[in-house]
Amino acid sequence: MPDADSRHGPLDPAPDAGWTDARPRMGFFTDTSVCIGCKACEVACKEWNDVPGSGLDLLGMSYDNTGALTANSWRHVAFVEQPRPAAPAADAPGSSVAGPQFLGMPGARPPGRGTGAETRSDFRWLMMSDVCKHCTHAACLDVCPTGSLFRTEFGTVVVQEDICNGCGYCIPACPYGVIDQRRGDGRAWKCTLCYDRLGAGLTPACAQACPTESIQYGPLDELRERAAHRVATLHERGVPQARLYGHDPTDGVGGDGAFFLLLDEPEVYGLPPDPVVTTRDLPRMWKRAGLAALAMAAAAVAAFVGGSS
Repeated sequence: MPDADSRHGPLDPAPDAGWTDARPRMGFFTDTSVCIGCKACEVACKEWNDVPGSGLDLLGMSYDNTGALTANSWRHVAFVEQPRPAAPAADAPGSSVAGPQFLGMPGARPPGRGTGAETRSDFRWLMMSDVCKHCTHAACLDVCPTGSLFRTEFGTVVVQEDICNGCGYCIPACPYGVIDQRRGDGRAWKCTLCYDRLGAGLTPACAQACPTESIQYGPLDELRERAAHRVATLHERGVPQARLYGHDPTDGVGGDGAFFLLLDEPEVYGLPPDPVVTTRDLPRMWKRAGLAALAMAAAAVAAFVGGSS
């Protein structure tokens, strides 16, 4: 059995948070291999949660006009442009692509249509709908001084905006850089996994709107089984790069409530390769600080007693 106070390793977060009637842990499985970049999830999230518009800001780097998860973008569909990988050598497993490269804005016509096949420059888009990971060990919960962030009975992490005082402690605490403060507001905002819809037995808005079922919602244990089967299928079909990210309950955050199937290294998608809950070492640090304070106090007392005698 895992330590109930452990900040790493497997844990069932809702019962640990004090829910005596905890529901099965719910979450997202995002299969990036079938994401078409339509951004329906972004729109559905904004409409249901009344998230302010973030403008039509073209970044000049791709068709991705969102750029990142922010207080006004709780879902972000990333467009990663890469040269098409060369055929890997027999003894070189995994992707042969070093990383994302800016290839210029794609033209309106298919590659090679205007210049001929001999000068055609192939590329690929890796698309991923990113979201808050709803970590098992959520550092944002550990550092929130007002209780604005709380663990729901579904194991998800939600911000209560009417309690948030805008201190911003949760922002650097998140190992994924998910939480953000809204300009002109000051409070922290992020995905709630549509907590109001979950209570009514409904599917989150983003998963409901996804036309390819790239975003799948359900009990986390079932999603993990489904994801493992999907990876095995892709491997059989000649896609050895397929891998899961955030599914392992023994990783540095105890596993994510929202995990992904990726077609390249996590860094290519802007994800940390080995995330660790940022408050993991706090108990040890406070213990050492307390011992140091006691040692200093004892030394001061000894010096006073020795000086007076």
